Amino acid sequence: MKRFWTEVAVTGGGGAFGIALDGRPVRTPARAELRLPDEALAEAVADEWRAQQETVDPRSMPLTGLANAAIDRAGPDLADSIARYGESDLLYYRADGPPALVARQAELWDPLLQWARQRFDVDFGTGSGVVHIPQPESTLRTLRHAVEALDRFRLAALSPLVTIGGSLVAGLAVVEQAVEPGAAWEAVSVDDQWQLEQWGSDQEAERALEGRRSDFIAAARFAGLVGR
Repeated sequence: MKRFWTEVAVTGGGGAFGIALDGRPVRTPARAELRLPDEALAEAVADEWRAQQETVDPRSMPLTGLANAAIDRAGPDLADSIARYGESDLLYYRADGPPALVARQAELWDPLLQWARQRFDVDFGTGSGVVHIPQPESTLRTLRHAVEALDRFRLAALSPLVTIGGSLVAGLAVVEQAVEPGAAWEAVSVDDQWQLEQWGSDQEAERALEGRRSDFIAAARFAGLVGR
């Protein structure tokens, strides 16, 4: 799509901020008017539109994409799919070797599980290997409730955090701003980073990992702008 606008403005107020291109409201793919709950978030989305050159690059507009998802797709079905990650969270499954990887996982993952224990008054089972590790039903119910309690904008941000990282616990910690996004990314990507360290540079793998990191950090930024 070619850029067809000159001016980008944030409109509205009172918890319903829109984006206007030459005075015309931006709409989602489902044709709903793009309305955002916070001015800081609206300005960040508007900046993505301002930054477009002659040809629009959707990949350079992750906040706009998340805003569209919040309005068009966030709801009970999305909450259900996210909550299911609580049954097989990345942080439950530890390597059985080598010792350096075991130690690194414990260093990065144990604080996240401890945060969740204290925050939600739950417990977790952990172990090594690929055999499924069942979690207490009370834990699964509590994590599901935490997901379902989120507003649609935080839910839209949580979705890529969880699907990219494989960890509902880490995603919730980011959304609740209990952990810095960069630290959360280091935790959920530890296995990928380890493989690159052991096997040497692989440009294709590094590009793929950087793409995931970029999307993860963008989702964290989106979540951080909600409620500001």
